[in-house]
Amino acid sequence: MTDVVVSVDVAAPAGTTWLALTDWERQGEWMLGTRVRVVEGNGRSVGSRIAAFTGVAGVGFTDTMEITHWEPPIRCAVRHLGKVVRGTGAFHVRENGPHRSVFVWSEQLALPFGPLGKLGWPVVKPAFSAGLWYSLRRFARFAEHYRMGD
Repeated sequence: MTDVVVSVDVAAPAGTTWLALTDWERQGEWMLGTRVRVVEGNGRSVGSRIAAFTGVAGVGFTDTMEITHWEPPIRCAVRHLGKVVRGTGAFHVRENGPHRSVFVWSEQLALPFGPLGKLGWPVVKPAFSAGLWYSLRRFARFAEHYRMGD
């Protein structure tokens, strides 16, 4: 298992940040190379499933997740059910005053590809973390201008 934790300050109230974060179908507007859709349930309750395809020009993988904890506007936790991505993840939103918040993305992942994955992770992790950090910076801008239904 490996842990990844990345956070970003957002110039938006916690409630707005939460709504922007859990607008799954629009996650592709800020998450690098990823398209997300709700595949089971309403996407806003325990047991709902979402699928995130990450890749370029149709080459990539789908990460199917089941929501295991739903506590708006504070925390959503998921269990990764795919063949490539396994483990758990959580999205936390913390209030930082009336007009600011902090978004924390954390993952506890089982590395894929057995011993090869364990050997390759130190090489891949910096790029993975950089892509996640870049996406969270984009998320902050997205949330700061978020309007439901746009």
